[in-house]
Amino acid sequence: MGAEKALVSFAGEPLITHALRILRNAGLSASIAGARAPLERFAPVVPDDEPGNESDKISGNGPLSGICAALASTSAHWAVFLPVDMPLLPSSLVTLLLHEAVEGGAVAVVPEVNGFTETFPAVVDRALLPALRTELDAGRAGCLSALKTAAASVDGRVRIVSVDNAVRDGRLAHPDALDLSLWLLNINRPEDLARAEACRC
Repeated sequence: MGAEKALVSFAGEPLITHALRILRNAGLSASIAGARAPLERFAPVVPDDEPGNESDKISGNGPLSGICAALASTSAHWAVFLPVDMPLLPSSLVTLLLHEAVEGGAVAVVPEVNGFTETFPAVVDRALLPALRTELDAGRAGCLSALKTAAASVDGRVRIVSVDNAVRDGRLAHPDALDLSLWLLNINRPEDLARAEACRC
């Protein structure tokens, strides 16, 4: 994007503001994990090289290092992870995934859209932290594969929730009536930003 993505403007506000609003609208307190820019004015920041995280080896290793840092910083059973670049995501999807985690007996929950398993948003049991750190320290930083390996290490599973089914049976709807294909649109390029902005018309 040619700039710090969290601060890229969408609909007149930085992307970080949209991400935090999605979490807060789902009834959650929100922090920012692994930020590469000063974002403290938006919400508390949990750096991925924070002292007390046992080692600084997890620093700078992408989203998984941020997940590990966030899990290490909380005493909550569940943590919800949302990337900064999905501003069209309805907060009701976060609520559904969290409900599935609490009620469904899994140690992590991720969505599936049109038959494709997405890594985020993700709901993660804090008990996975040691195994996730092991994956990260071994250089296996892919989040979805790390979640599956970590889940297996505690005899658990990653639950994959079909968003298509939830929409069909009326459990989910977008407040702006956006097509499901747009809900998890990642803003990685200027063209993506333009497409997202066009969805607001």
